[in-house]
Amino acid sequence: MASISKVSTPIPLSASLSQSLRPQKCFFISFQPSINSKPYHLSSSPHPLKPSLRVKCSQTGGNGIAAKRTVLHDLYEKEGQSPWYDNLCRPVTDLLPLIASGVRGVTSNPAIFQKAISSSDAYNDQFRELVQAGKDIESAYWELVVKDIQDASKLFELIYDQTDGADGYVSVEVSPRLADDTEGTVEAAKWLHKVVSRPNVYIKIPATAACVPSIKEVIANGISVNVTLIFSLARYEAVIDAYLDGLEASGLDDLSRVTSVASFFVSRVDTLIDNLLENIGTPEALSLRGKAAVAQAALAYQLYRKKFSGPRWEALVKKGAKKQRLLWASTSVKNPAYPDTLYVAPLIGPDTVSTMPDQALEAFIDHGTVSRTIDSNASEAEGIYNALEKLGIDWSFVGDQLEVEGVDSFKKSFDSLLDSLQEKATSLKLVSL
Repeated sequence: MASISKVSTPIPLSASLSQSLRPQKCFFISFQPSINSKPYHLSSSPHPLKPSLRVKCSQTGGNGIAAKRTVLHDLYEKEGQSPWYDNLCRPVTDLLPLIASGVRGVTSNPAIFQKAISSSDAYNDQFRELVQAGKDIESAYWELVVKDIQDASKLFELIYDQTDGADGYVSVEVSPRLADDTEGTVEAAKWLHKVVSRPNVYIKIPATAACVPSIKEVIANGISVNVTLIFSLARYEAVIDAYLDGLEASGLDDLSRVTSVASFFVSRVDTLIDNLLENIGTPEALSLRGKAAVAQAALAYQLYRKKFSGPRWEALVKKGAKKQRLLWASTSVKNPAYPDTLYVAPLIGPDTVSTMPDQALEAFIDHGTVSRTIDSNASEAEGIYNALEKLGIDWSFVGDQLEVEGVDSFKKSFDSLLDSLQEKATSLKLVSL
């Protein structure tokens, strides 16, 4: 990891957000048939082909247009859910039309940066300068990331200011190699917080057993955190307690600027449990496919409401504390047989965030419906959760297995990216130290 003193501070974007919301040549919006557009009913057949709004980081220049008002604005204004974008690449100005269309924050992870940096030439100039200046490959990687995070956070400053620090965040994750290192995670979070030096940045920390204590300590140090890779109710409750413990241990008189989101993953839960149900093979088991993730998420929301109420929480509110919002992550549909808004439409509710990659974002903008759904049928969610247990589904096993897979996936992306950067250094005829 690069030393703090050697990390350069990228020059902030000069244009104001209001000026920047003009059409950008680097962004395009196109309409094309959506072959997986379905309403949120697993038993429903697909509705006819219809145009789908595609929004994504561009690979080349073009004559794009700034997006108009979309359903994302209604999502926030009517139901209190913040739509975020789960992607980041250069040029970060590709985010501007997304902001205009209602996106209120950005999340990133090692896999996202692996794809962005390894598949684009946009990082070459800075990378060349860094390596020629004597940076090792990993230090150079972090400087590339820091610049993207700083530049992106600048674009969301207006939202952050308008909401008094409740929204407008950009998230950056500590090294996935630290998932089992409590103190290493704390130090990495402090380092990232210092070098990024932006108020509207979340430091992402995985919700592994080793890192739950890290969350408490980082919050106690006044650093805002996005807790990622949450796959079970038990671990989610431990994350909430770490947040509350951290606020109480901070010693701060004003807690209003120490905020957090808890990233509860959804689609991956169905992927694993569906396989288990298919192995069981009974009609009852097969009828529960595609229902586990949303049911558990609905119960997580009930837990959220319970934990952020009562005397303990009210005492923190008097010091300005803000709730640790639930963030729905992994919202893209992995099974093409399912509705493409399956992990967005039924999880709408106040004080929540839905972070969507391209697929989920374009689907919801195209044919999403805004209504409060997250707690519309809590008893049904509990029934599904219990029915799965009776069939032999071990929720603890599911959470542990998905956590291992998630951490391993991020580690592989991180290692792959460093290998790609080493190859890039070689191809650019640079010397790696």
